[in-house]
Amino acid sequence: MLSVVGVVLALYVVWRLIWPLRVPVSVRGPLGLLVLSLALHHRIVARFAGTMASPEIPKAALVVLASGFTALLLVAVFLLVLDGLLLGARLLRLPRVTTALRSGWLRPSAAGVALVLGAVGVQQGIAVPQPRQIDVAVAGLPEAFDGYRVLQLTDIHASRLLTGDWVAKVVDESNALKPDLVVITGDLADGSVRARADDVRTLGELQAPDGVIAITGNHEYYGQYAQWMQAFRALGMQVLENSHTQVTREGAVLTIAGVTDPVAVNYGLPMPDLKAALAGADPQAPVILLDHRPGAAAANAAQGVKLQLSGHTHGGHIVGMNQLVKQANGGYVSGRYDVGGMTLYVSNGAGLWPGFAARLGVPSEITLITLRRP
Repeated sequence: MLSVVGVVLALYVVWRLIWPLRVPVSVRGPLGLLVLSLALHHRIVARFAGTMASPEIPKAALVVLASGFTALLLVAVFLLVLDGLLLGARLLRLPRVTTALRSGWLRPSAAGVALVLGAVGVQQGIAVPQPRQIDVAVAGLPEAFDGYRVLQLTDIHASRLLTGDWVAKVVDESNALKPDLVVITGDLADGSVRARADDVRTLGELQAPDGVIAITGNHEYYGQYAQWMQAFRALGMQVLENSHTQVTREGAVLTIAGVTDPVAVNYGLPMPDLKAALAGADPQAPVILLDHRPGAAAANAAQGVKLQLSGHTHGGHIVGMNQLVKQANGGYVSGRYDVGGMTLYVSNGAGLWPGFAARLGVPSEITLITLRRP
């Protein structure tokens, strides 16, 4: 789907930007092919090095491709806006505005701005995330857990782009916050266990008195699901697959439940099942649910969940684009929501998939959530 959209936008850019340039065909032709290649770079790279989910090429090459692809998307949007304004000016018979919008420098200038924003966006996308601290009131929270600190990491996406050094910095930032519990809500790594072994190793150094609890995201399925589950457990994580665990303090209990990802249906693996995840749980204990995607929040709230922690959306990547991502995720994209009396928190995530590694106005985050009694 991403490639189809990219090709359509690339053809539009060639038609409205490249071909009208007052340069020889020997220049316009290669420029047009370059634009089309950027639109198809995911498939081209996957054909020769890795997969679409995990391109195995040098980091510098990934940065260049990501910057170019982001610039392509942005310039297509800019051209659509300019052409929309041009059409409006013609319909309203505004000759001066029409002349200005047909200026020969306007569209190349828009392309220049898009190139700069593409480069800036990728640099922001691969930056080490900054901590974000919030308080969340949890209905029925025992007094012993008032002030309990849960650190959420999500969408780490360890890869050839976000390598072991970057992951180590994320771990250092996380440990410095001194949480009581660390939860990881999916998409820890892109690629095979063997390819990412060095990149994820420092995740085993995450520290919290009540340990590290993780669930799967969709990207674990694109690699080697069973092997990744073993690898995460070998790093000291407790992985929840439609199951739950309990955290206790002074005799009080907090239930932490975790479900799988809906993409499991494509691999013949168990689909998300909150009922199974909560089987045997203490009915008096408030439930914190780890669910990689936020879309099922209403259904989860109806089953008694008090706090749902999710990721997956990356916050929408770019201001404006986040509204499209929101519609594809049940109306949730970033931050805190009240859903049927349950609090849903959707983290922007720590990292990004290498195939679209830009952020503009949507910063990455490490989230420290302090639980409070209402």
